[in-house]
Amino acid sequence: MEITPSILTANFCELGKTLDEAVEAGIKWIHMDVMDGNWVINRTITFGPALIRTVRDRLGPNIFIDCHLMINNAEETWEQYAKAGVNMIIAHFEAVENFEKLITDIHGYGIQVGCVINPNTEPSEIIHLLPNLDLILVMSVVPGKGGQSFMDEVEGKVRYLRNAIDNQISSGGYETKLMIDGGIKNHNAAIVSDWGIDIAVVGSGLINDQGTIKANLNSIHAAINK
Repeated sequence: MEITPSILTANFCELGKTLDEAVEAGIKWIHMDVMDGNWVINRTITFGPALIRTVRDRLGPNIFIDCHLMINNAEETWEQYAKAGVNMIIAHFEAVENFEKLITDIHGYGIQVGCVINPNTEPSEIIHLLPNLDLILVMSVVPGKGGQSFMDEVEGKVRYLRNAIDNQISSGGYETKLMIDGGIKNHNAAIVSDWGIDIAVVGSGLINDQGTIKANLNSIHAAINK
C-alpha cells in the first residue's frame, strides 16, 4: 500500500521544506485538498491553483500530484487545476451533476481522473463509472469536518469496490486504483491495507511535531508489515 501525504497538516510557511523532506523520505505521490468555503461542512478555504503550481515547480515532473476538489463547481473550474500541473483531478460524486462528461473532459485534456464518495454514499451509485476511472477514493471521515475519528464502517464499501476493481482488471479493463482518506495513522494502516486499499492519504499521522516524515512513514510501513 502506497502512502501519500495530505499537505493540509503542513506549516505553509515551511511548505517547500516539508515537500523536500517528503520526497527525501521516499514519497512519490502528493495529495492536495482543495476546499472552496462552500461545499465542505465547516466552510474551510484551503488553497487554489496558484499554490499548486508552486508545488509542481518545486517538485519537478517526476512526483505524482493529485488534486482532491471538495468544491461546488469542479465541472467549471477543473481546467485551472490541470493547467497548474496536477496529474490527476479527483472530484466528489455528490457535487458533480454529470460525472460521465467530467471524466471525458479531463481525459481529453490528457490527465487522470478520480471519483470520491462520502461515507454515507453507497458505492453502487458510482459503479457504472468504474470502467473509465483511474481512481476511486473512499472517504473515511466527513470532508472538511475537523477532529473526526476514522470510520471503520466504510469497510464494506471498500471491499465491494475492491472486488469490482479486481473483476474489471481480470477482464482486461482499467486498472483503477483504490484510495482511502481520513483518520489514517500507524494504528489502523494495516487494517485498510488488508481491505485492499492501494493508496492511503495520511495527514497528521505523517506530518507532525512528534517525528520526521521519514520516521513516521517507517512506523506506518512497519505496522503494515507486521
